[in-house]
Amino acid sequence: MDVIHTDCLVIGAGLGGSAYALHAARAGLDVQLLSLGGPSEANSDWAQGGIIFDTSTRPDALAEDIMTASDGMANPAAIAQLAKEGPTAVRELLLDELDIAFDREASGELELTREGGHSERRIIHAKDLTGHAILSKVAASVDATQGITRQMGSVAIDLLTLSHNTDKAADRYEPLTCFGAYVLDQHSGKTMAIVARKTILATGGLGQIFQHSTNRQGTVGHGIAMAYRVGARLIDLEYVQFHPTVFYAKNAPHFLITEALRGEGAVLVNARGEKFVDRFHPLGSLAPRDIVSRAIHQQMVDSGEPCAYLDLAALKPDFIRERFPFIYQRCKEHGIDITREPIPVVPAAHYSCGGVHTDLNGRTNVQHLNAIGETACTGLHGANRLASTSLLECLTGAKFTAKADIRDIKEMEFRLPMPHDWKSPSRHADLTLIQQDLNLVQQTMWNYAGIVRSDNRLTRARRMLLELREEIQVFYHDCRLTRELIELRNAVQTALLVVHAASLNPVSKGCHFVAGND
Repeated sequence: MDVIHTDCLVIGAGLGGSAYALHAARAGLDVQLLSLGGPSEANSDWAQGGIIFDTSTRPDALAEDIMTASDGMANPAAIAQLAKEGPTAVRELLLDELDIAFDREASGELELTREGGHSERRIIHAKDLTGHAILSKVAASVDATQGITRQMGSVAIDLLTLSHNTDKAADRYEPLTCFGAYVLDQHSGKTMAIVARKTILATGGLGQIFQHSTNRQGTVGHGIAMAYRVGARLIDLEYVQFHPTVFYAKNAPHFLITEALRGEGAVLVNARGEKFVDRFHPLGSLAPRDIVSRAIHQQMVDSGEPCAYLDLAALKPDFIRERFPFIYQRCKEHGIDITREPIPVVPAAHYSCGGVHTDLNGRTNVQHLNAIGETACTGLHGANRLASTSLLECLTGAKFTAKADIRDIKEMEFRLPMPHDWKSPSRHADLTLIQQDLNLVQQTMWNYAGIVRSDNRLTRARRMLLELREEIQVFYHDCRLTRELIELRNAVQTALLVVHAASLNPVSKGCHFVAGND
């Protein structure tokens, strides 16, 4: 088995992982950056709406909006860090250094928009492709920076710890300590070990454990499952945010319909053209996402209709084509001209507000194991995430985690033993069985642990998932590793963790809504 030694192993190359890699490498550290594919495979690339920047009008208003959206459950310290340090992180990297092509007014000033849950316009954007505009330039900078090696097509299998992966028996009595990961090279099919002083989980969210999701394929909570298996603390996993507006049409893919459309004046209506969200919240279509998602869900249940509709009649056609070109084109490809007719939409799993518990420097309870971005949970989002905070959290978390790690690597001694060899069976897995099992995980989570939950539904979900996990574990240990098999193993584990967290919390808060037993 090949072994690579490095200072920092970053698992995930979205905005959080890539920004961390830049900070660490520029401080002289060696970085191995694991990437399933190109930058376009990261959830960050799909972010449409924008990123919070201008908080100058009322400095305290952003903190108030985050806390309100969180249903009073957010961590005040995490909010304070984001509100104070976030705009600086945006200016330093995205504006001053990379000169991202954010939309601007005729005067040259940055154009600000507003999204659901925001009390004012403070979000900058690049049309409706903000994530792509940002990540493409950040990724180019990563590839041009000395000290960063991008391991393209590499999949982390499991974390290396003193407790599990050394020959010294006494190590199991040491504090939980991570020293890298086992990694599968998809191209060669070989397994290697990357031994690192610091290991950073930046694997994104878990949306693809649900049948309907805005997330990239394979986003099944890899970091959460790996962290759980080595004893990391997890928190708030019941708070899975469902985005209210995802394109719906028979035989068409789901794709995100940005909240910025509602920020610019679009409203949600039913099949008869009637506004209905106003019955649930005074902000109507601009209410927090959990409320809008449940309103659409209830409207669909009451009416029997398969979707709701986003009415853009208040927006001029030229403005729609100029401001939202990606959505305009995607909808048109599926027979909807959004300058003339409303967009059919449904809710879909979008963002995990919980994750691997960390402090404000990305540190977990496992020594030298960090988490950033959607994989992590500092408590910033509480029970529900405010729109356009995710990219900002990636930048801020990456910056502070890297600063802490740079300091640690300069000052601390690290024990980096040789790990055990990885032994993998030679029998090939049946991809049809893998896909069938993943479909079962997704359907179970959607039907029994989705937008509306109950004790009875969660009990059924847990029973089904426990049985499925046992079958998958046998399958996993008997077959040669592939990306698909690793994803299936992590998906069923993450799904069980979400169901367990939801079962322990009988209180409806934010995007965890508990109904009466069916």
